[in-house]
Amino acid sequence: MGASIVGLGMTELGRVYGRSPRRLAADAVRLAVADAGLALGDLDGLLVSHGMGGSPGIELAGALGLRDLRLLSQVNAFGATAGAMLSYAATAVLSGTATTVACVFADAPLKPKKSAGSAYNRDAREWYGFGGMTAALGLRSVNSFYALAAQRHMTRYGTTSEQLGAIAVSTRAWASRNPLAQMRDPITLEDHQASRWVSEPLHLLDCCLVSNGAIAVVVTGADRARDLARPPVHLWGWGQGHPGHRKERGSEYGLTTGAASSGATAMKMAGITTDDVTACELYDCYTYTVLVSLEDYGFCAKGEGGAFAASGALGPGGSLPTNTGGGQLSAYYMWGMTPVSEAVIQARGDGGERQVPANDVILVSGNGGILDHHSTLIVSPHEKGA
Repeated sequence: MGASIVGLGMTELGRVYGRSPRRLAADAVRLAVADAGLALGDLDGLLVSHGMGGSPGIELAGALGLRDLRLLSQVNAFGATAGAMLSYAATAVLSGTATTVACVFADAPLKPKKSAGSAYNRDAREWYGFGGMTAALGLRSVNSFYALAAQRHMTRYGTTSEQLGAIAVSTRAWASRNPLAQMRDPITLEDHQASRWVSEPLHLLDCCLVSNGAIAVVVTGADRARDLARPPVHLWGWGQGHPGHRKERGSEYGLTTGAASSGATAMKMAGITTDDVTACELYDCYTYTVLVSLEDYGFCAKGEGGAFAASGALGPGGSLPTNTGGGQLSAYYMWGMTPVSEAVIQARGDGGERQVPANDVILVSGNGGILDHHSTLIVSPHEKGA
């Protein structure tokens, strides 16, 4: 027996106003349940991940009218949460703790008449005590800390801005084929280099979007999945990694991530190696996170991620199709549910113009905090061992 994703629900994504995160989450769960050919009453488990606003929480169960749940929890590992939720849901199904579990993420940081950049800005009043020391040094945002990590990788391995740009360009090429993507106009490496600095060495086109919306999936047993409405997406393996690197001289911060350990765990459980992976859906809050994740998973040697990306391997027609819906850089930013949703679409063969020719084994990653947390899933349209 295994566990499978049987339903996918996606609300409108992007500049979607007038609905609270809780309402968006409820809509996504309803869509996912209907997609599976089930009813809300068939759910006996609900796992909830909120965005930066702190909503929704476990009160979502009441808003949906769910009763007699056997599993209910709010989960948070930031961008690694989606992968963690799916692993908990699969474990619950396999253990008999629950039979049918919905996992949902929702957020609505965008506000009318306000810039996307302001959505995650911290109030100056939050910078006090020792926290004010980093602010005084110029580290006032997540962008700055990821820029520090990217710069460290560049200094150690000779990675270039142009190599990061190749990731932005290939990701946009995929987004141009996705009707749901927020940014569909193709870009060139010259466009990347000309985009403004956000925090050097990161240009604007190295950074992800900001989006409102919600995505949910439903997980149940593989035996039951065979008889439901949509083709099941089977969960072969999963893992987590929380390296705890300090941002200090001599640490591995910026050089290695939790992808190394979470990937090894997930691939061992799935009984595969990187040679078996036919597509990747990687957490791309920045181009740099794609590059370092590829290295840590073992798709290329440490320090060779830049050359690998620049080779064209990640884009349409490449040897390792990556972020085939446009990822968070160009499609939509739903934390770890962005790569999860695209993996489900690809595994089902629903990618349309962007459908990859080989969807047999798809690796999905999540990255949370500032390289603090990582999750990995291995999914397939085929049952494990079949």
